[in-house]
Amino acid sequence: MPRIAYVNGRYVVHAQARVHIEDRGYQFADGVYEVCEVARGHIVDMPRHLARLKRSLRELSIAWPVSEGVLPMLLREVVNRNGVVNGLVYLQVTRGVASRDFVFPPAGTRSSLVITARKADPAAAAKRVETGIKVITVPENRWDRVDIKSTGLLPNVLAKQKAKEAGAQEAWFVDTDGNVKEGGSSNAWIVTWDGVLVTRPAEHGILRGITRTTLFDVAAKLGLKIEERGFSVAEAKAAKEAFISSATTIAMPVVEIDGAPIANGHPGSMTLSLRQAFFDVAEKSPA
Repeated sequence: MPRIAYVNGRYVVHAQARVHIEDRGYQFADGVYEVCEVARGHIVDMPRHLARLKRSLRELSIAWPVSEGVLPMLLREVVNRNGVVNGLVYLQVTRGVASRDFVFPPAGTRSSLVITARKADPAAAAKRVETGIKVITVPENRWDRVDIKSTGLLPNVLAKQKAKEAGAQEAWFVDTDGNVKEGGSSNAWIVTWDGVLVTRPAEHGILRGITRTTLFDVAAKLGLKIEERGFSVAEAKAAKEAFISSATTIAMPVVEIDGAPIANGHPGSMTLSLRQAFFDVAEKSPA
């Protein structure tokens, strides 16, 4: 059974409170993860995150590290022990520890679980919303199963580093047809001049973001129309608004793509409305 330990100034869940040199997550990125927002003392959309975790584990044939019913209790305990009222809780499951071999380890090898939580400053996030963020585009170079929330994120790391070096905060992957797929750690959206929200379908080629899913509920509450379809980089640059969504950004305005301003170069009102209504609509589990 994993235990809670105090490591480097933070409470974490891990069987040994350290990463084993032969953990398959360390050697092969053979694992999956989830990140939940913690807001106002609540873990946001936890059931949806755990449902997606269940799918990721099933797709990769990784066993549950603990029973499904225990995991929410562990998440809450780690959040509380770290005193996180606003921030995030990170959950990772790998195929476990075994002698290095590409094939799966012997039956009965226990999967590894890591949970940690950290605080965030809501005021800092609000300040970033006021100005919006800049995005660059990069060619798609990831594996085909990005619908699985795998820890194999090296292309994402390189894309986001390239964005940082360009003075941007996110990179959008673009397919060979010139259409936007998603960001390095977010889903991509635009708003047309007719006031329609547009985001790429999540059946294939992108991760079905939990915040993305909840924003569908928020849009319905606000009476906004959503179209699930592809959109090109050119259409995005000509849009009325653009934004990204993720557990750590909610709905974050995009004001520039590849150096081209979006509309007047300021955060759009529809994006701000979605963000403002999000917490009231999202499922909230007390921590």
